[in-house]
Amino acid sequence: MPDTLVPAASDPVATLLFFLLVFGVVGVVFLFIHLLIGSVIRPSIPDKEKLTIYECGEPTVGSAWIQFDLRFYVVALLFVIFDVEVAFFFPWAVVFGKLNQLASLEEVRPVENSTEAEKQRAAVIEERRRTLSEQLLPSGVSRETKKQLRLSNFTTSTNEKGQLEYIDHVVPIKPAEASTWAKIAFLDIMVFFGVLLVGFAYVWRRGDIDWVRAFAQHQEPAIAPERPVEQQKVGA
Repeated sequence: MPDTLVPAASDPVATLLFFLLVFGVVGVVFLFIHLLIGSVIRPSIPDKEKLTIYECGEPTVGSAWIQFDLRFYVVALLFVIFDVEVAFFFPWAVVFGKLNQLASLEEVRPVENSTEAEKQRAAVIEERRRTLSEQLLPSGVSRETKKQLRLSNFTTSTNEKGQLEYIDHVVPIKPAEASTWAKIAFLDIMVFFGVLLVGFAYVWRRGDIDWVRAFAQHQEPAIAPERPVEQQKVGA
């Protein structure tokens, strides 16, 4: 794809919007091109049976303007709500895992009389810390903001085409800072999970999860017993 179509890497919002637009156009074309080909190729022989309404393989009985059972809708809606909420655990787990990895890496300080093996080990640890710190950088934030927050620095250079390029240099996160952020992330997910549990307990207490709701608290109005027909005739 030509460079003139793809937005510059320095503008992540425009890049994301561009790829979303491409994805939408390809999806729409992919859908309607098959419908168009199918309408042209497939035979069209309508008859009485083919034009009848199909619903779950059973013939329709009665009118469609009736009150249907809401249990299907309620159970499906509750499943969708809690299923979507649980999906937020995955990005949190990724960040929490990387913060714990950073917290577990020991901070190796250079020593004058260190051996070659110790220097190589320190270089590996520092490179690992730099890689994890780079993966935790927030997206959609400008370089100036990252520099002000002391997350990364950048330098500029000119490439072969004479264009200005930015070279980012991430600031490695220290183990103590990573441990603090991991504790905050754990507290945050506990609050989120607690809200989910409260909502789950509420719908459970209401009986919305039960397929057949219990009517233990429901009180039917008192109705006088109906007298037999013979007693009604005598009373008349």
